[in-house]
Amino acid sequence: MRNEHLTPVQLKFFDKILNEIDIGIHAVNHEGKTMIYNRKMAEIEGMKFEDVLDKDLLDVFSFHKNEYSTLIKALTKGETIINAKQTYFNNRGQEITTINNTFPIVEEEDRIGAIEIARDVTKLEKLIRENMNKQSDTRYTFDSIIGSSNEIKDVIEASKRATRTNSSILIIGDTGTGKELFAQSIHNGSIRSAKPFISQNCAALPDSLIEGLLFGTKKGAFTGAIERPGLFEQAEGGTLLLDEINSLNPALQAKLLRSIQEKTVRRIGDTKDRKIDVRIIATINEDPIDAISEGRLRKDLYYRLSVVSLFIPPLRERKKDISDLIQFFIEKYNQLFGMMVKAVDEKVLNSFKQYEWPGNVRELEHVIEGAMNLIEYENTISYSHLPIHFRNKPQFKADNQNQPVTNENSSDIKPLNQYMEEIESNYLQKVLTYHHNNITKAAKSLGMSRQNLQYRLKKTRQSTNLERAKTED
Repeated sequence: MRNEHLTPVQLKFFDKILNEIDIGIHAVNHEGKTMIYNRKMAEIEGMKFEDVLDKDLLDVFSFHKNEYSTLIKALTKGETIINAKQTYFNNRGQEITTINNTFPIVEEEDRIGAIEIARDVTKLEKLIRENMNKQSDTRYTFDSIIGSSNEIKDVIEASKRATRTNSSILIIGDTGTGKELFAQSIHNGSIRSAKPFISQNCAALPDSLIEGLLFGTKKGAFTGAIERPGLFEQAEGGTLLLDEINSLNPALQAKLLRSIQEKTVRRIGDTKDRKIDVRIIATINEDPIDAISEGRLRKDLYYRLSVVSLFIPPLRERKKDISDLIQFFIEKYNQLFGMMVKAVDEKVLNSFKQYEWPGNVRELEHVIEGAMNLIEYENTISYSHLPIHFRNKPQFKADNQNQPVTNENSSDIKPLNQYMEEIESNYLQKVLTYHHNNITKAAKSLGMSRQNLQYRLKKTRQSTNLERAKTED
């Protein structure tokens, strides 16, 4: 801050007040150079005081084409600007969005500067923009659901029947069971499949944003509000998935109930109802009865949503599907990582089937992905490859440590030279894959001659694909 007319004591008070208030203050002189710049403003703009004070405003900050600094506009045109939203960039190219009240400073009819009072809405604007622009990639169908257990087959069958109607659906299941997978499959199997499928996690945004996001806003409804359709309108003719519906506050649940019953929405700040044709699918990650009794879910909303109720079984209740899921995830990450893992060993599989899987299918996928990050040349996932936090679980330590070799796994024992050849073969394949089957580069990284590598490939009887590896002249 700069103000030579204040006494030291006054300046100390002035500094203290300006730097403690939770609002940004920025003032420029008649030349457009910054004279006052408080701590909150530096926070909002991600700047250091020395980068802004006594500097020309337009040398420090940049603006979109055809947009102008509200401070400079107040200074040059003498305009008072109230509740104006402004998006601009700091000296590192970081985007900032603020709501500003800006005033010219006049002395004896001369404009000697301008001052701006700013509130940061950068994060809120980013959240709204990301969510408004997000239309889910509906790649899942019923064929995407892995499992042959009766428990999962029953839910798939009930879900397929639900594709024939437009009734609301409540999908109930623990975290990680695949609720959105079922929601997308229902949408893709219905007559609405050609229309939008929009998904919104109700716990991802604060109440102050979620209402405008769902129902839309009318220009001028509140500071910085623009004319914007909500998710209901964006999903017109299609499906709106409301994930974790129990995280909405009761007032919003009441408004949601009205929209579903009346098939209309009213944007915030508007007086007009707009007709909508949207199928609602909601999910909840707890027992709805518990949510109702503890005040997290309105009873009337529950009855409206649960015209069709689907209960997705946790993985601990469909352990028959674990082998199929493991194989699916192995194949998925083989493709992503360029690997050739075949299976998990028998001991790990048995341990998996004994485990309760509190994170359900999602947890199983993460464990397989983590294990494949730790594999070197092997083609089977063993206990040593499991993520360390997983290995440290008492159950897995007990199941996999200090176990003698028995007849159950004696078939895994091979002659040492055969075992070493397989290790070498797998490792050479990994190196060749990394170098896109370029023999010369692979040999150099292995610290051997090109001829020696070719000899080893022939000796270890690599697959046809490896024998046809590219060579350089």
